[in-house]
Amino acid sequence: MAIGKWQALVAAASLGVALVASAEPGVTPNGILVGQSAALTGPASDLGQEMRKGILAYFERVNKAGGVNGRQLTLKSLDDGYEATRAAANTHTLIETDQVFALLGYVGTPTSEASKPIFTAAKVPFVGAFSGAELLRTPVNRYIFNIRASYNAETEALVNLATQLGLKRVAVFYQNDSYGKAGLAGVEAAMKKRGLQISGVGTVERNSVAVSDAVHDIAKIEPQAVIMISAYKSCAAFIREMKKADQNPQFMNVSFVGTRALADELGDEGRGVGISQVVPFPWNLGSPLVREYQHDLTESTGKSDYNFGSLEGYIAARVFVEGLRRAGPNVTRERFVDALESLHNLDVGGFPVSYTSAQHNGSNFVELTVIGKDRRILR
Repeated sequence: MAIGKWQALVAAASLGVALVASAEPGVTPNGILVGQSAALTGPASDLGQEMRKGILAYFERVNKAGGVNGRQLTLKSLDDGYEATRAAANTHTLIETDQVFALLGYVGTPTSEASKPIFTAAKVPFVGAFSGAELLRTPVNRYIFNIRASYNAETEALVNLATQLGLKRVAVFYQNDSYGKAGLAGVEAAMKKRGLQISGVGTVERNSVAVSDAVHDIAKIEPQAVIMISAYKSCAAFIREMKKADQNPQFMNVSFVGTRALADELGDEGRGVGISQVVPFPWNLGSPLVREYQHDLTESTGKSDYNFGSLEGYIAARVFVEGLRRAGPNVTRERFVDALESLHNLDVGGFPVSYTSAQHNGSNFVELTVIGKDRRILR
């Protein structure tokens, strides 16, 4: 073989090796692999399942239209049962074994907290977690992009409503972990702002419905309102047991409770229970976002089971995809992060989302809803 030809072959082979070595994890010429850890089984499974449905509904819409810059989107979801240790293990697997490009739609504060050092060290973007905790917001982490409003914003709205109604004897029922404590801190701050203190507290362990101690601790103060920071099964159990103890304060929840799941768990006993929301009303057909969401979810699942959880997943997927589009055909994780930071006042069908390099909290939207007759959700 001629020396010149041999040198050309070596150079071509070296270039091929270099291209393979520099390929971005999770990105191929035809696809992008995205990872998710969420509760797909267990007492909080409705939260994870709905978040996943919403993401898939929008991914399917995008893929049918040709994908993002010619690449099809694939979501790989691993079940963590809403347990922090399992979420951390899943995050290692998704990043190191599955080689996902980014993480999307994690569900829960303790699970996100356990995963945070892993994805931060690996410099993997973490977008749209179903959590309003400050530990994902302060200080700003280059790789974390929150879409929903914070628990501080939600608890401020709930305390504001309670005090406007003249309900100043407020108790807090909270999950004994980073999620519950984040919500408790938000209530404390909102009460202090008004020169008030929390009247009493009760706790429940994650993935448990052992609420008897909490009922005992809170019922003895005869609260006028109880703000609850837990998931739907434990909150439903608490409400039922409080009523059995002849206590019927105004029950109020933050959005993570899972509105539809809570209404289903409580049945007729849910009437009058309040829930703050961080995404638009999923049945408001006056909203372009909601119309598109309903169409795409029905196309994806064959059902018209609309709710706040799947709408949140759908919004998260839309923001994620817009970041990918702006990152361009030669997408890398760092270009993707830069692209998300360029989303100033992005209009997601009437739902504004905005980021900068110094601000990764996309929305401050909060509104209040209540469970009405026959488990209907009312604004």
